[in-house]
Amino acid sequence: MAAQATGRDSSSLVIRDVEPANTTLQSNPVCNEVADKSIIPESYNLDVGDEDPTRDELHGPNALRRVSAPIPWAVYTIAFVELCERFSYHGTHVLYSNFVNHALPLPAPNGPPGSNHATGAGGPSSQDFSGALGKGVETANAINTFNTLWCYCLPLVGAWIADEYWGRYKTISWSIVAAILGHIILVISAIPPVIMNTDASFAVFILGVIIMGLGTGGFKPNISALVVEQIPAVNLKVRTLKSGALVGQIGMVYAEKYIGFWLAFLLPTLMFLTTPPIMWWGRKRYRQSPPAGSVTYKAIMTILFCMRDRWHFNPYIMWKRTHDGTFWDTAKPSNIEPQSRPRWMTFDDAWVDEVHRGFAACAVFCYFPFYWLAYNQLTNNLNAQASTMTVKGVPNDIVNNLDPLALIIFVPICDKLLYPVLRKMGLQFTAIKKIALGFWLASLSMIWAAIVQSYIYLTSPCGFGANTCPNDDGSVHPCHILVWAQTGSYVLVAVSEIFAVITSMEYAYSKAPRNMRSLVQAMNMFTNAVSAAIAETLIPLSRAPLLAWNYGIFAILTFVGGAVFIVQFWGLDKEEDELNNLPEGHVQASESPGDHVGVGPSRG
Repeated sequence: MAAQATGRDSSSLVIRDVEPANTTLQSNPVCNEVADKSIIPESYNLDVGDEDPTRDELHGPNALRRVSAPIPWAVYTIAFVELCERFSYHGTHVLYSNFVNHALPLPAPNGPPGSNHATGAGGPSSQDFSGALGKGVETANAINTFNTLWCYCLPLVGAWIADEYWGRYKTISWSIVAAILGHIILVISAIPPVIMNTDASFAVFILGVIIMGLGTGGFKPNISALVVEQIPAVNLKVRTLKSGALVGQIGMVYAEKYIGFWLAFLLPTLMFLTTPPIMWWGRKRYRQSPPAGSVTYKAIMTILFCMRDRWHFNPYIMWKRTHDGTFWDTAKPSNIEPQSRPRWMTFDDAWVDEVHRGFAACAVFCYFPFYWLAYNQLTNNLNAQASTMTVKGVPNDIVNNLDPLALIIFVPICDKLLYPVLRKMGLQFTAIKKIALGFWLASLSMIWAAIVQSYIYLTSPCGFGANTCPNDDGSVHPCHILVWAQTGSYVLVAVSEIFAVITSMEYAYSKAPRNMRSLVQAMNMFTNAVSAAIAETLIPLSRAPLLAWNYGIFAILTFVGGAVFIVQFWGLDKEEDELNNLPEGHVQASESPGDHVGVGPSRG
């Protein structure tokens, strides 16, 4: 006899308690929220005895709740590789602001006690900060923004190379080589003979940043897709069961302050050097999809084919024509006479549905540049803001570790408490709602930062010159506000990240066709690059007395972006499960005659 069904959330798996067994709806565990994995035995075989869910099992009062598919051992080794990459990326990126902004400490005996002119270490002095190049806040912000722009443009190239030529495994492997080379160059930029020559150090540092970006660009769009390849689950299935990167940043900033930048850059390099043996071990153990040729061209041609008779100079008329409910049907091969099909139409109806789903995901990402404008202040202006406040001996760049620390605390709270409570209340906290809430929390974070900045200007001995307010020994003369006053900004951004960033990644995985996953994920990342390009034009706001306006403008843009986002995509929530459960389509990159694949109706 079945027990009362629980509610549902936007995760990919659902379960309804029954006696003596439990019925579940199961699919790819990385698509959405992670459910309780303890209820799934290790011997679980995905395809044995599974059934497709009915509409009642997807929606309504009897909807089944989600659980995760089992995770193969190979996934954990790939996850460790990504852990090392994130350790290395964030462990170095967190150092850039001080390295560029502040100058080397004065030589003894004029410098603060414990500082080291030859390594850039600030030493234990209460208000002295590590530094190397002395280029100022604006230059530091510009380089951080360029790094973001560079690292998030290149994933488009990395995804294309993986899909067209190398496959994901080979692309990731060569990206690791590039990243390790970039790490080594960063270490060279910080060794004493180089760092004391500011021009040489600056040139080597920029070279290291560029080469590291090449590694990041090939790594990021493909690593998560490689994880997904190890898990056989594709669509939602009903099953009856028998039973119901923080350490790196903290270590680096303390190494920077007490020893020097060379050690701070070296530690993540050593961590990253553990990844090549793991990738070598997995070369014959990982499930690897071979490069099937880029399908980006076919996806674009499909869009243009659908638009043939819908173009119009009047935007309203064109919008009406593209939203008449038949847009994608016009490109399905079963609706086109064989003699009228273009040569590039080597796919079936189901693949057109998948492309529709992929472009829907990309449309959702279009508003994320507004979100990243706020988020990227964590490693840009907020680091500089901390250096104008009373720190009492802690590194000024230690405070942004409140962001990953808050993530560690709040992710389990959301997964184990918030989402289940909302589900039991019958409230559907879907992906679109989560993302909009994430935007608004990021906006609140910027409002908090603007208020703190205003009080810094009011209480600093140098007023609007708070960023350049030195003591006689070269250390910073701070305002009396403790640096921990920034806590609200970091915690609010962290919670916003749970709702916006994590959900957007899940959305990308669940909506992208299997042969377009790297591309869709790269498009998701590219929104950060667009944001960085916008931020570059706003660099003048990083100088006094405009910093409070800087945070205020970002707060407004992020809030408005979230509001427009939820208005535009409100109706997309209704299609969530249907889009996730589309049958897998088939496409062939070749356009040779006779190579047309599955041009009949969609396969269920």
